[in-house]
Amino acid sequence: MLQALSAFVKQAHRALCELSLFSIQGVRYFFKNVEKNMNLWFLLLLGLITYLMVQRSVGQITRTPVWVLWFVLMTPAFVLTGWTAVNRATSAPQGLMLFLFLACPLLYWLLFQWGRRIPGETQTAPTASEPQSAAINPTSEPPTAVRPIEPTEETQLRNCFPWSTYYIQNIEYRPQAIICRGQLRTKPTEAYKQIKANIEEHFGDRFLLIFQEGVNGKPIFVLVPNTQTAKGAINERLTKPLLALALVAATFITTAIAGLEIADVKPVEWRANSALLIQGLPYAFGIMTILGFHEMGHYLVARYYKIRATLPYFIPMPSFFFLLGTLGAFIQMKSPVPNRKALFDVSIAGPLAGFIVTLPLLIWGLANSQIVDLPKESKLLDLDALNPRYSILLAFISKLALGSNLTPEHAINMHPIAVAGFLGLIVTALNLMPVGQLDGGHIVHAMLGQRNAVVIGQVSRLLLFALSFLQQDFLLWAVILLFMPLFDEPALNDVTELDNKRDMAGLFVMALLVIIILPVPQVLANLLQI
Repeated sequence: MLQALSAFVKQAHRALCELSLFSIQGVRYFFKNVEKNMNLWFLLLLGLITYLMVQRSVGQITRTPVWVLWFVLMTPAFVLTGWTAVNRATSAPQGLMLFLFLACPLLYWLLFQWGRRIPGETQTAPTASEPQSAAINPTSEPPTAVRPIEPTEETQLRNCFPWSTYYIQNIEYRPQAIICRGQLRTKPTEAYKQIKANIEEHFGDRFLLIFQEGVNGKPIFVLVPNTQTAKGAINERLTKPLLALALVAATFITTAIAGLEIADVKPVEWRANSALLIQGLPYAFGIMTILGFHEMGHYLVARYYKIRATLPYFIPMPSFFFLLGTLGAFIQMKSPVPNRKALFDVSIAGPLAGFIVTLPLLIWGLANSQIVDLPKESKLLDLDALNPRYSILLAFISKLALGSNLTPEHAINMHPIAVAGFLGLIVTALNLMPVGQLDGGHIVHAMLGQRNAVVIGQVSRLLLFALSFLQQDFLLWAVILLFMPLFDEPALNDVTELDNKRDMAGLFVMALLVIIILPVPQVLANLLQI
């Protein structure tokens, strides 16, 4: 009995060892193949994320099948991966890829618009316990809904909409909103001004009046409870000065320490010799100036439009967690934006202010940087040997600052001020991405309306993710944008369009985004001799 048990244990131990060896070899084989087929795994990940994002963002507001929209957006990635698999030694033709990057978003937009649902089609089918009338008339009120107004006040509400201004057709009650649908009969600005005055005359400051486009493109009025009328809300202290100052001081310290690392001063050295600490100040001064001007641009314009906003709050981050020493700065707006004009002005003021102060810092920093040999494998954030061809705008500025000394065989060992200016360009580009609640998302929303801004944001972030196949330094940035909400809060008057001057300014900053993030084409590189 004992011999049989001993033999069984030995056989089991041998089987386990063989199984473990087989598992280890299997894992090694798996990772080895992952390395060999990284593009395939990346394509699968991109495809899954793209499908989920398309289904989540537009699946309920268009009749066009989700898989068709997904396939159109994935076409550039499919072509690039297939070309790489067949022709390993050569890259895909730039003309072909440029055509696909331009044609596929256009086709996506046309298919989306072709299948756009009319109001009511996005409602879910009624269950057996729900009345059939709720499916026929999606504006009918559920029996358990909570009215923001009393039934006796509906006549007053209807009287706020003169037929010559906005012919009201139906009122839809939601627990926290009243949606008034009808036909606009005058200019949007005049309609909003008159109806807002009527609402305030009958209901005081109980409601905020929002004027925005419905799903079908027709303007609707939405009344939501005005939380700013709560006791103490108006007189609430917006900024905590001591906290703001403490964050400024902490961020200056963390960026100064990061500046020491950028200046190649080791911790052991500056701890032993405190006089070396001064070498971290140029970078700290540069990056905090850029971030401060950016946020003060938002703040001052918000105050101009009487939007309640806080002073900038800086975000310190120790350099051993994040090389740059800060995660940026932000302000909080605690009252609604009155119209698309104000939304545009507040949003564009930050990137423009930051960019204006970035340019001289970057030019001065590059002029005082060193030219070094270009390494065989250079990365975007290789500040000791930066390849200026990673950005069209950076290439122009580098050539302006360094002249004929900068050749195709050279890279730039950046001065700390140049590092701050280079990061200023990245911050400007990141904020100008036309996605969700980024500054670029607000700008596109103000220019084209919220519905079009959602589509543009979806296409932009998926294009950036596809572009990360060509430029892998964009991958982290692209993944962050993929998880950023596309929808932006509407302005109170979200229908009145911008004037031509603001549209031109919006096109300018979008062009600025493009020349910051796109690498230098070979033709331009030859022309600049870099």
